[in-house]
Amino acid sequence: MNMKLKRTIGQFFLGLVGMATMVSCSEDFPGNIESDKFTDLKSIKIVNAGASGTEVLEGNIDENTKTITFPRLDTLSDFSNIKFEAITSEGAQLEKDVVAIPYESGKTQTDIYLKVTNLPRFKEYRAVIRFKVPIYGANFDAPAVYDFSKNDLGNDIYPSFVTANTRGSGFDGKHVLVIERGGLGPHLLEVEKLKNNVTTPIPLNMTGVIGGTLTINMGAQVHGHSYIANLSGGAASPLKIYHWASPSQTPDVVIDINVATLADAGPRHGDTFSINLDKNGNGYAFFMSATGKIIRIKIENFKTGSEPTVLAPRINYEQWGHFSQIGTTESYILSGHSQPLSLVNNAGSISYTVKAGSLPGSFSDVKIFTFNGHRYMLGITVPRNSETSGATLYMYNITSGENIVDALTALEQTAENGKVAPHEFSYNLVTALSISPGTQAGYYIEKDATGKDEKLLIYGATTQGGFAVIEFGRGVAED
Repeated sequence: MNMKLKRTIGQFFLGLVGMATMVSCSEDFPGNIESDKFTDLKSIKIVNAGASGTEVLEGNIDENTKTITFPRLDTLSDFSNIKFEAITSEGAQLEKDVVAIPYESGKTQTDIYLKVTNLPRFKEYRAVIRFKVPIYGANFDAPAVYDFSKNDLGNDIYPSFVTANTRGSGFDGKHVLVIERGGLGPHLLEVEKLKNNVTTPIPLNMTGVIGGTLTINMGAQVHGHSYIANLSGGAASPLKIYHWASPSQTPDVVIDINVATLADAGPRHGDTFSINLDKNGNGYAFFMSATGKIIRIKIENFKTGSEPTVLAPRINYEQWGHFSQIGTTESYILSGHSQPLSLVNNAGSISYTVKAGSLPGSFSDVKIFTFNGHRYMLGITVPRNSETSGATLYMYNITSGENIVDALTALEQTAENGKVAPHEFSYNLVTALSISPGTQAGYYIEKDATGKDEKLLIYGATTQGGFAVIEFGRGVAED
């Protein structure tokens, strides 16, 4: 058989195969068939809302997302028999016009799905049913951010934080305390002025501030009072706390400790400083050491320190740990960059420790408080190692549970498949790591004229990363 004939026969068989393939494809994938059975939802309303069963709630339809939202539904409505009326495409109808809506006390909303049918076609819409109940907690959807960090979203980093000369800072809602070793020196910034990007420093009177491995290093701002502590690098170095009722006054020496007289206190104190005082200035201050030992100091009337005591928790939180009181209770949170946080008493006895991996790595300076009926946990990651992506503030809602252990247990249970527990809000200050990770978090609750919680302010700061103040209003019910 000559080559030309072979090619002709081959082309004939290829043609047969091509035709068979076309027929097969045509059978497997039929073409689109035009239909006039439309399933659009043009309007919808609930017609039997409220205790009387006569209230009408018009729904708002978002055709792009196939979502329906209604005004808030009175909790006295008959949730077992909610009736919908709808205008749809010609020939279409709701698959069900009477629906039972699940309602649980304390829930603010639920979702149900409504189907519009025009056989053989149908379309589903997600209906968001919001309940007319009191709204608690903070409104995290609309924060006001006053940023002076390395985060590109805000202002330039505040100059005092550019170098490692500023390790410590404080916040009480009215002022930010900046403890700069050199440059401007220790000073205050007014929060109200920061809201207008005004950074006018108010210097602290440093008369008589002397002694220590470093004269100043850490501190805190509490109820309008300023505190600064030095760094004690060894037993021969004194450990001192200074107090200012106003920045212009000569500071009080709250306490001057000869660390050598405290048995087993460990070396180097003052890399962090925690102070927990009530409105009368009574409470305790704490210094951590690298060996895990903690020096506790009793404070009275804001300015009198006494009874230095060495504590020895069974977990070592190192010299960058924090010891924060929960409200006015006898419970505290012990936290640091190297260990998961623990619930303790003021003697450092641990009653509960969060499981590793439940919260972000290096989560520290943890505060627990209540705002507008919800319990929150605030903390900041310490940018010292690769476990964290820098210094980031995190807010968690831990309202569930009758006590703190229940609340922390419930939070841990939300951490699944190797992921940390979900948070309500986060804000990053800097992504770079630091070998001198002086890092602080703080909060303040502003009241209205009737004494109700109105605004929540949170604060975060870190060495060579800057600081930010973030303000939230209370949760509001919006129709």
